[in-house]
Amino acid sequence: MEPNRRAQLTLRIKKRARQLGFHAVGVSPSDPGPDDKLRVWLELGFQGSMTYLERQAEKRLDPGKVLPGVRSMICVALAYPHSQPLPYDDPNRGVISRYASGDDYHSVMGALMTSLLESIREELPGVGTRFYVDSGPVMDKYWAARAGIGWLGKHTNILDRKLGSWFFLGEILLDLELDYDEPALDHCGSCTRCIDACPTDAIVEPYLLDSRRCISYLTIELKQDIPEDLREPMGNLVFGCDICQDVCPWNHPVPDSSVPDLEPRPVNRSPELWELAQLSPDEFRERFSGSPVKRAKWRGFVRNVAVAMGNSGKPGLAPELTNLLNSEDPMVRRHAGWALKQLGTREALDAVRRRCSREPDSETRATLRELLDDEAADPAGVS
Repeated sequence: MEPNRRAQLTLRIKKRARQLGFHAVGVSPSDPGPDDKLRVWLELGFQGSMTYLERQAEKRLDPGKVLPGVRSMICVALAYPHSQPLPYDDPNRGVISRYASGDDYHSVMGALMTSLLESIREELPGVGTRFYVDSGPVMDKYWAARAGIGWLGKHTNILDRKLGSWFFLGEILLDLELDYDEPALDHCGSCTRCIDACPTDAIVEPYLLDSRRCISYLTIELKQDIPEDLREPMGNLVFGCDICQDVCPWNHPVPDSSVPDLEPRPVNRSPELWELAQLSPDEFRERFSGSPVKRAKWRGFVRNVAVAMGNSGKPGLAPELTNLLNSEDPMVRRHAGWALKQLGTREALDAVRRRCSREPDSETRATLRELLDDEAADPAGVS
């Protein structure tokens, strides 16, 4: 394609993306990605239980293995609402990350990207294309930085001086050469606020995240027990974490987004922990239908709620925890037992003893016995 036509085509694609509502769009060549950084990260084991990242490493490093003949990566960003306050300081309530408070961004962005792709195909019949919204073997943040959407911040989120980091990313792979944008420059400077604020020390050094310690990973991706040493630092976060973004200077002030489908659902703004603990599996599915929260599944979400109740210091939550202690799910029972131990009242510990005496699951029984043995060795604070 001759240069002038290529430039005009690139501008038309960007204009259409803006018309559809995307807040930023950039284009990058699709040459292979940063082999060393991804491989080192994987070798360190920082992916945790997300084994799909290792299985798909070769595709992530080379878009040509995702779409043969790919030449260009069109990157888009869609800002989401972020101004609602989160109840970090209210121990009776749970915190749901802002990005997950509205409808599922996969569906919202997917519809917009389908429209953008249709426009491209109308102009270029037969062109090879594929798109992803945080759902395929594509390194979203790497390509967004290459395409000038923003730079990779020290918290490992993409940052833009106008949008901050409150946005979703998507990519369209195209087997056609376009005009390319310059990569974004790093504007983090000497700031370390995100690193200093992380409750679990998940940002082990600038630009390097140990997912195994990240609260977002612990509350969403991890399907097993949450390591005990990381439970107290989780506070009342029950799905995701925004702390590293909340403290970032580039996020203050940033104009709020007005994408209707991404507006927080009222039930997600400041949910009561006791109410969340009472959700049955069916009620969980109904309440979070079409929401990112469903990714945690009932057992993972209620596990998180139990941890938050244990961190609350509120003995009044013991009845809900006792109900969870009698749940059909052993993992939920183990976390409910831990939470009752954290509350430390005589009634809470008696509930753990009663459950332990009739617990059929060997792993859970051993966990409850260990909790009771620890209490017997150090009974301070029991009332």
